[in-house]
This record gives sequence, C-alpha cells and structure tokens, in this order.
Amino acid sequence: MKRGKRYQEAAKLVDSSKMYEAKEALEIIEKMPKPKFDETVELHVKLGVDSKHADQQVRGTVVLPHGTGKSLRVLVFAKGDKAKEAEAAGADFVGAEELVPKIEKENWFEYDVIVATPDMMGVIGRLGKVLGPKGLMPNPKSGTVTMDVTKAISEIKSGKVEYRLDKTNIIHLGIGKVSFGAEKLAENYQTIIDAIIKAKPAAAKGQYMKSVYLTTTMGPSVYINQK
Repeated sequence: MKRGKRYQEAAKLVDSSKMYEAKEALEIIEKMPKPKFDETVELHVKLGVDSKHADQQVRGTVVLPHGTGKSLRVLVFAKGDKAKEAEAAGADFVGAEELVPKIEKENWFEYDVIVATPDMMGVIGRLGKVLGPKGLMPNPKSGTVTMDVTKAISEIKSGKVEYRLDKTNIIHLGIGKVSFGAEKLAENYQTIIDAIIKAKPAAAKGQYMKSVYLTTTMGPSVYINQK
C-alpha cells in the first residue's frame, strides 16, 4: 500500500523495532507533520483474554481528565420530571416513544450517546436491531441506563468514554486530540490504562496486556512499553 508524503515523513520519526514509553511516544506524535484537521490520538490495546467467554469480558467507562476533544451529542429517553431534568442538564435531544419511528424509519442518528431511565428500556428494546450494531444501546454497566440523568449527561459531556473488547480481543479508543499536547494526552492515557488494568477479569490467565499501540487518525503506529 502506497502511503502519502506526510505519512512517510511521520514514519521517519518512529523506530518500528523499538518500544517507547507512552510520554515519549506522545512527544513524537506531537512532532509529526500535521494534516489540515486536528487528529485524534488513538489507543489500541490487545488483551490476553477471550471475549467469547462471558467471564473474560473487559468493559467499562472512565472520565478522561482532559476530555476527548470531541463535543458529544446526548439523546435522553425519559418522561415527565426526568425529561425536564435532562433538558436542564444540557441534553441535546429528549423524548420517548415518539422517537422510535424517527430512528427506525428515518435513520435519525444525529447523536453520539443515548441515556435512558430504566422505565424506558422497554421502548428502547424495540430499537435493539438498529442501535445495537452502532454501539448506541444504553447499558447499566456504562452508566447510560440510570435515574440520575443529570450525572450521566455531565460525565458524558466532560469526557466520559466507554472501553470494550472487539471480537479480536482489542480495545480501540480515542484518548484526545493531537493539539492537547503530550502532557495532557499522557494523563488521559494513564487514566484509561489504569482502568483497563483494574478491569482485568479473574478468569484471565497468562499475560494480560499483549500489546499497546498509540497512533493518530492518519499517522503511523507507535509501539508502547506497557510491562
């Protein structure tokens, strides 16, 4: 695969045979030639677990100290006082049953996260086939099925992210923007790594963290020393 000139210049800064400390890797990323947009810094962690087994799932949420640099739009499924509370807390969209046909028939997806009060899960269940594949189904484990809609919205808006394994036992996650600088990105990185380590399943055997890479939206990967 032929790479562009900017990628090739960025790749010259990385020794592919070396394992870098996270801060050092982020300093290299900071020096890489920039495209015309503020790239996301991505974290890719391969774990020594098998996601096919329920007792080896790794999933959770964490609030990054410096946020993600992305302004997330929140849709809240709630009624009555909870709907009013959601509006007051800064939800971008609030509704109930009337939103089902809009999502199902009009392909309405102008939001990034859905929060729901527990009593609305029967309604949202009808949207499982549509929301599930897009990773938008609210879930108690991620704090998006809750009566405390104010707290949920506040955390999401301030940089709460969800991490979960994909089918190949890798966690992929954006940890901020290149413009944050190495210092802030390093703090976000450590926060998420600590959370993943804490979430280690009791059933996991052998080496837990197999490999850790940092990269940017359009840049080369940097291998991280996470022993």
